[in-house]
Amino acid sequence: MSQPDYSRLFRLDGRRVIVVGAASGIGRESARAVAAHGATVVAADRDATALAELVSGLPDAEAVELDVLDPGAVRDLAASAGPVDGLVFTPATNVRKALADYTDEEFDRVVNLNLRASFTLIRVFGPLMAARGRGSIVGFSSIRAATVEPGQGVYAATKAGLEGLVRTAASEYGPAGVRVNVIRPGVVETPLTTQLRADADWADAYARKSALGRWARSDEMAGSVVYLLSDASSFVTGSFVTVDGGWTAQDGRFTPPL
Repeated sequence: MSQPDYSRLFRLDGRRVIVVGAASGIGRESARAVAAHGATVVAADRDATALAELVSGLPDAEAVELDVLDPGAVRDLAASAGPVDGLVFTPATNVRKALADYTDEEFDRVVNLNLRASFTLIRVFGPLMAARGRGSIVGFSSIRAATVEPGQGVYAATKAGLEGLVRTAASEYGPAGVRVNVIRPGVVETPLTTQLRADADWADAYARKSALGRWARSDEMAGSVVYLLSDASSFVTGSFVTVDGGWTAQDGRFTPPL
């Protein structure tokens, strides 16, 4: 057996990667990181203006305007994108309310984007990758799949559901050489959390919950994306990579005297 070239373990040269949700936040930084490691990036999002700005700064990248809630549009993207080696998807939304206060419309809005759209992406691209005998799918879950708080019920349910889908997809597509994983972020500075961070008390409380004592930056998720797309994770599938600054590693309520 030949010795692996560890200097290229994280390289993505010659690979074509679709990043859904690439116009902002974690998706944007994921696209930048993937491109920096040599991949050809197809950046997809609803925000055509932000996409154009992103791809203008990336080598060999293209922008595709996409409504991920439209299954037909997802199928069209798959048909037009050509052979795809990697898929990253980040879109999500949240309505922070007690369960009893949720409206049917709010429930549908959160479930449709966080879970149904993820299901569509996996079931469209999974078989195509399986037919080629290789590929890596990377979704974004949340620490809320494992630990919750009041007002997070529907969001948490969608993220737990996504992890169930990922485990199943990893089982179904694994024999064909396709890996499927998710990243579990903690609290991250993204457009989704702007309202929370605007409240100083809330922002500070969330920062103090992690062992590192701060919020994550969007770019701090990008390393895990590259890892899961690359040969460095060639035997990793059906897994949840937690990137939460130690939030779920500690109790987090107070520091006891020792």
